[in-house]
Amino acid sequence: MLFPNLPVKDLERSKAFYAALGFTFNAQFTDANAACVVINDLTSVMLLRHEFWRTFTTKPIPDAHTVAGVFMAYSVDSREEVVQQVEIALASGGSAASPQQNHGFMFGWSFHDPDGHHWEPFWMNPEHVQPAT
Repeated sequence: MLFPNLPVKDLERSKAFYAALGFTFNAQFTDANAACVVINDLTSVMLLRHEFWRTFTTKPIPDAHTVAGVFMAYSVDSREEVVQQVEIALASGGSAASPQQNHGFMFGWSFHDPDGHHWEPFWMNPEHVQPAT
């Protein structure tokens, strides 16, 4: 399982943003300091209030509006769902990140969440995916 952690300024605003995108929350790991956004069966993203984030590291919190530290790419079931996710993100307080990218077998589009973190929903044609060896 993978649990990336992201610092957020306003936890309630962030929870509303991710709920609008259709994600659910794992109540076991959600409280006044953090929220566990379920991306899929193997991946969840922890949203941590800045004050709580600072209990885990002495490094400064980067401003994701000006510094790119990570791109959070996640797969969806169709091209239409990619478009829907980005349109909902933009209507819910997110901002445009990168233009649509159509590679034929793969289609993606990007947005920034309200804290500036870069997200990229993408669809890949399952017929094109090679089995892992």
